[in-house]
Amino acid sequence: MAQYAAERAEAVPVANPAPLGLCAFALTTFVLSTINAGWFPAGATNVVVGLALFYGGLGQVIAGIWELKSGNTFGATAFTSYGGFWLSFGVILIPGSGVLTAIAPVIHPALGVYLLAWAIFTALMFLGTLRANLALMAVFGLLTLTFLFLALGELLVSTGLHVFGGYLGILTAIAAWYTALAGILAQGKQMFSLPTWPRP
Repeated sequence: MAQYAAERAEAVPVANPAPLGLCAFALTTFVLSTINAGWFPAGATNVVVGLALFYGGLGQVIAGIWELKSGNTFGATAFTSYGGFWLSFGVILIPGSGVLTAIAPVIHPALGVYLLAWAIFTALMFLGTLRANLALMAVFGLLTLTFLFLALGELLVSTGLHVFGGYLGILTAIAAWYTALAGILAQGKQMFSLPTWPRP
């Protein structure tokens, strides 16, 4: 009986956590990027705090832990890391944290180094997508450029570069949503599917 129960437990399929992680990343990135692109006033950034902490942050950490269980090293590293990014960014924006007050005299170089470090990390993660599919490559390629231009916008105190980084972030979010939807539609019987163009 114990052996039968164990076999039944092993037979239970584990859901793919990647769509959850990608959706959490995409939605939070989209909202912040529309503000960075100048679509809304800079003060609207405060609305991102809740998203950064609970969807972009906690949601991706959960997806990353799920990926650990499924044995996906890349997914686990990516989702937990970007979940950590959103959690840390959310804390920076919370007035009570004191972080913005502390870095106020050097806010541009401080944020510039912060974003540049994430650009470097994302470039490394992009290399991990080269044997995956073109949809995932697009997500990480665009995200690398997003972080890079946002970092340059801070380091050079350039509004133009910052806005351009915002538009790249919007494209990144769209690519992530597309990849997430492709993963959702690949599960079970669906009316249609989306190509991700796997590498040969």
